[in-house]
Amino acid sequence: MGLMTFLRNRAGYILVFAIGFAIVAFLVGDAINVGKPFWAENQKTVGSVDGNDISIDEFGPKVEQNLNQFKQQYGGSANAQMQSMAVDQAWNAELASVLLNKEYERLGLSVSEDELVDLLVGQNPSPLIKQYFTNPQTGQLDRMQLNSFLKSKDPQAQNQSALLQTEVKNQTLQQKYSNLIRNSVYVTSLEATDEYTNRNKLANFKYVNLDYTSIPDASVKLTDADYSEYYDANKSRFNNPQETRSFEYVTFSIKPTKADSAAVKAQVDKIAADFRVAKNDSLFAAINSDVKVPFTYITKGKLDPAVDSAVFSLPAGSYYGPALSGNSYKVIKVVATRLSPDSVKVSHILIDPAKVGGEDKAVKLADSLKGLINKGGSFAELAKTYSVDGSKDQGGSMPAFARGAMVPEFENAAFDGSVGDLKTVKSQFGIHIMKIEKQIGSSKVAKLAYVEKSLAASSKTQASAYKAASNFLNDVKGNDFAKFAQTKNLKTAVADKITATQGFAPGLDNPRKLIQDAYAADKGDVLPEIYTMGDGYVVARVTDIRPKGALPLDAVKKEIQPMVLNAAKAKLLKAKFDGAGKVGLAQIAAKVGRSVLPVQNIVFANPIIPGVAQENKLVGSVFGSQPGKVSTPVEGERGVYVFSVDGFSNPAPIANMFKQKETMLLSLGQRSLGAAFQALQDNAKIKDNRVKFY
Repeated sequence: MGLMTFLRNRAGYILVFAIGFAIVAFLVGDAINVGKPFWAENQKTVGSVDGNDISIDEFGPKVEQNLNQFKQQYGGSANAQMQSMAVDQAWNAELASVLLNKEYERLGLSVSEDELVDLLVGQNPSPLIKQYFTNPQTGQLDRMQLNSFLKSKDPQAQNQSALLQTEVKNQTLQQKYSNLIRNSVYVTSLEATDEYTNRNKLANFKYVNLDYTSIPDASVKLTDADYSEYYDANKSRFNNPQETRSFEYVTFSIKPTKADSAAVKAQVDKIAADFRVAKNDSLFAAINSDVKVPFTYITKGKLDPAVDSAVFSLPAGSYYGPALSGNSYKVIKVVATRLSPDSVKVSHILIDPAKVGGEDKAVKLADSLKGLINKGGSFAELAKTYSVDGSKDQGGSMPAFARGAMVPEFENAAFDGSVGDLKTVKSQFGIHIMKIEKQIGSSKVAKLAYVEKSLAASSKTQASAYKAASNFLNDVKGNDFAKFAQTKNLKTAVADKITATQGFAPGLDNPRKLIQDAYAADKGDVLPEIYTMGDGYVVARVTDIRPKGALPLDAVKKEIQPMVLNAAKAKLLKAKFDGAGKVGLAQIAAKVGRSVLPVQNIVFANPIIPGVAQENKLVGSVFGSQPGKVSTPVEGERGVYVFSVDGFSNPAPIANMFKQKETMLLSLGQRSLGAAFQALQDNAKIKDNRVKFY
């Protein structure tokens, strides 16, 4: 009762405080995050560049557009790696848009209205205008089509025109900026001469080497001072360009067991027996096959190579299989075989039923047009008037195509007919009037009733593997992950230095969800889920987190151990050379128990010692030495070297200094653009939240 009385007496104060807090929260939230609560980060923000937020609503469609382009370019369906490429490309475009536009403004780069008009309709239009409005038949810019497009009052055309003009401006600004960067780069005659000399001056020398492998690793005791010395001398190597995470994982296999394989084989044997007495081959195949192969004529080379030759050597009415090929059984009936053209060239008129009042009217129109063509009417002119296909501008003429390129109805009509045939064909696109112009080549084709059954794990096997993975996930928490896995006879694998948007990881089929969870976890955390990866269930633990920027010694200590070990060995090997005294190369070789090895025609720009390795320090020291003198010991990649230069062969003077400079400028100009953009990124405040969305 006392508490209730207290609340009633002070209800007014509490209400005023609550309202006041809400107002302050709203105002502060507005100032901090444009109306979003300040206690929670905007869930729609993919990232930000210098305070410019990138919304998933705008970013997502760009990723999808890139993904569709990749699917067209590489073929097939999207995969994790393709998705990662699409996300990276969209992100880089966003970075470029924000950073370059700020740079254009800072430098005073712009495109005036008069300049834009000239780029659109002038004598030397933008490459984009040429790309979109060049007539493919004449190769010339179609100015009538261009002017019609720019002056159109249609809302969709006006929107497309605005987008095109924006892209023309952006491309022009990029070109101006590129020219500005390139023109800031120059090559002096001294630099050109040095580059020419480095690529053409030859050195002949002899050396004696002591390999690092000559000292057992176990005999070298590394100290903290050894690590610090190497780290301090190589700090620039340990700058992490972006955050990475590493994780270890175990896999619980869901590959089919012997019992699973036997069960599938028994099922396939029954299917094969039923197949032989089936009354409808195509229907039986469609019902029983895990992989659908169209019931139409196909050419040799379309099937699994292991069965293709065998099937195409069989006569009509034959059966193939059951045969295990790859990870599936195949049972095939050769329904029919015949000779068929390799490719066909046709012309067609496509009628859209929706535009002529329905399918019946489309068929009647097709019959009328066929009648006109049979009476001598021009197929090409009728195509230009009545066809809705893109080929109408070419009079309906299509490029020659092979089997598998068109929808079945269209393909069958083209390949089953004869040259000169005029056919009416119904497809998912509408009603076609097809004229077979030419049939090219001839080869055997087969119509197959195709049944394929995958050799997959049974539900019992999958359930058993999942239970084992679940038990491991529950029991490993609080234990040493690798040691616990070893007690369960499981092999621990490692995925090292995985970036947030990476679409792959060693040994894992589709790791995006796992990577996302790894970036939401702390070092040492066992990830909360069991991940399905192709033929196994995976349990993982985050082993390392490397933030962006300079990495401390502790973060790279294990990684640099082999190099530190070699550095420690180098000191011992140098001492061994020093103990041989200041004598000739042959005497040094005798005292250290090695041979003198000659090297001919080495150039500074290609510091590879034949049969050894790339030895930059050694070759650099050679070109900085006087002939005839025995060098001090040089620490290399494979060991420690002592050498003596026999002589140098200087190249002829540069024949064309201008060409030498021009070649160097081209390379420097290309590198300078990338370096300039990288500098803009390094100096920008970039926040990347992509891992939360992809």
